[in-house]
Amino acid sequence: MAVPVTSTPIDLSAALVMDPATAGQWLAILPMGLCLATGALLMMIRHRITWHSKVTLAALALLVLVDVLLLSKVLADGPLTMMMGRWRPPFGIAITVDLTGALLALAAAIVAFAAALYAEVDIDNSGRRYGFYPLLMVLMAGVSGAFLTGDIFNLYVWFEVLLISSFGLLILGSEREQIDGALKYAVLNLIATTLFLIAVGYLYAIFGTLNMADIALKAPELSGSAPLMTLSALFILAFSMKAAAFPVNFWLPASYHTPRVVVSALFAGLLTKVGVYALLRVMVMLLPIEREALSLVIAIVAALTMILGAMGALAQTDIRRFMGYVVIAGIGNMMAGIAIGGDMAVGAAIFYALHSILLMTALYLVMGEAARIGGSFSLSKLAGLWTAAPVFAALSLALFFAASGLPPFSGFWPKALLVKASLDIGAWWLAGAVLLSGFLTTIGFGRLFLLAYWRPGLIEAPARTQDIGSPAFVPPPPTPRPSLWRTAPILLLSVFVVWFGLFPDPLIVVSQQAAAGLSDPVAYILSVFPEKAAP
Repeated sequence: MAVPVTSTPIDLSAALVMDPATAGQWLAILPMGLCLATGALLMMIRHRITWHSKVTLAALALLVLVDVLLLSKVLADGPLTMMMGRWRPPFGIAITVDLTGALLALAAAIVAFAAALYAEVDIDNSGRRYGFYPLLMVLMAGVSGAFLTGDIFNLYVWFEVLLISSFGLLILGSEREQIDGALKYAVLNLIATTLFLIAVGYLYAIFGTLNMADIALKAPELSGSAPLMTLSALFILAFSMKAAAFPVNFWLPASYHTPRVVVSALFAGLLTKVGVYALLRVMVMLLPIEREALSLVIAIVAALTMILGAMGALAQTDIRRFMGYVVIAGIGNMMAGIAIGGDMAVGAAIFYALHSILLMTALYLVMGEAARIGGSFSLSKLAGLWTAAPVFAALSLALFFAASGLPPFSGFWPKALLVKASLDIGAWWLAGAVLLSGFLTTIGFGRLFLLAYWRPGLIEAPARTQDIGSPAFVPPPPTPRPSLWRTAPILLLSVFVVWFGLFPDPLIVVSQQAAAGLSDPVAYILSVFPEKAAP
């Protein structure tokens, strides 16, 4: 018996987005698509390693341009959303770009381009054959995806993408020290990722959705309840471990000094900031009541992170380990902004994150150049860098001032805003922690400059003994000067550090706007659910 065929059309509009995607919506997914496509292309031409750097530099320059266009679009029109597979939210995966994500994605693209420039001379043919450039592009896909996604499980996925690529970059060269550092990095980050995944499962059990805009709509109904407090504590622990906050920060100084300098620079600039961004997104936008309830805990963690990080830096003799603790101290400043809350403090945290992405990458490249010129990473052996390379030394000093939070450089303004925000709520002890951390960091960089740059080296006074024939006398090796190719990426990043220090108003304003978008996510929600707009 034949079954009659119905001619009634199926209404797909209830499940699918029927309107074609606009050019702006396609722009939202282009950063991830560009990075993944470039990584795949580099794997296809893996035997032509001389092409890798050229292809990567071109792709990263294009990524910077795409992120500039994306930021301009968000500034002009507000948050924009692209639904994957055309599925309507909250069932489809949303790529939602707001001001915070667009700013951080652009800063990440700039430092990746600078790192690729430096890699021209820092990564040898062996490192290229190991896959440095494809891994760099996959890392940037993970970082860009984490900053631009509007789905919290998708955030976990992008965390995994950047984590896998970072493992490959850490062991580039397969030296014993690198394997040891990579093991510590992998184990502790996998623990953090597992905690994140458990929290995501718990989140879905509570809300029945993983779309961030949908969670922001539903969270006020359950705010202050025991499940959300437990969930918030899990997220804070997981993301604090990713961000290297006290007391789960011991993995960073144990691993960041082991890879190639350009890899350490990328990690210091990008990976910990992804953890800070996740804290901003989840605790400020999605769970603001729980953030307020846990603000004292977050503030104490922030104060301990910034002070103990600065004290740890003072105790180091290896300049790479020194920089690892400086990175940790900076994480404490950003967490202080999250703890205080409000547009001023959260805006200061966003400003500091942008400043730190640029500055920490530049400082690790400076450390690499200092070691190359002086022949060692040890402060007991480095000396005379001012005489050997005065222009490089002056550039280094400017970056040291910025990291210490001294005017007129970019590090001064977010710290000043954090101190003011702390005093405004009566948290004088937190303001004191910010100032004390900056003071200790200044001492640390002053010690580094006096020993490595200002102290006379053998190149200035080779004859410590008149007995030239004595076997104890070793003539000083020739000191190579930094080439333009090596200095260019440091100079590029330094321009931003100085510019934002001298003319901070535009970045302060846009950071405050980004903070307001997190605190009051109405525009974010309407970009995902436009039908909820009032008629």
